[in-house]
Amino acid sequence: MFAKNMGQTDRLIRAIVGALLVVAFFMMSGTLAWILGAVGVVLLATAAMGSCPPYALLGINTCKVKSQ
Repeated sequence: MFAKNMGQTDRLIRAIVGALLVVAFFMMSGTLAWILGAVGVVLLATAAMGSCPPYALLGINTCKVKSQ
């Protein structure tokens, strides 16, 4: 689907922040909870895929390329 453009550190940070936001969703109520939950799910999804569409649009690539 999308080319991988996120390095391991970037993916780890996104996964941790995404998980914290999803937990916050379950601990809160109201509109803010839904916004935090949605952002958390998006962060978890991009961390799992290893690809960030805004990074692709901006030409950012934090994925290290193995030299041969």
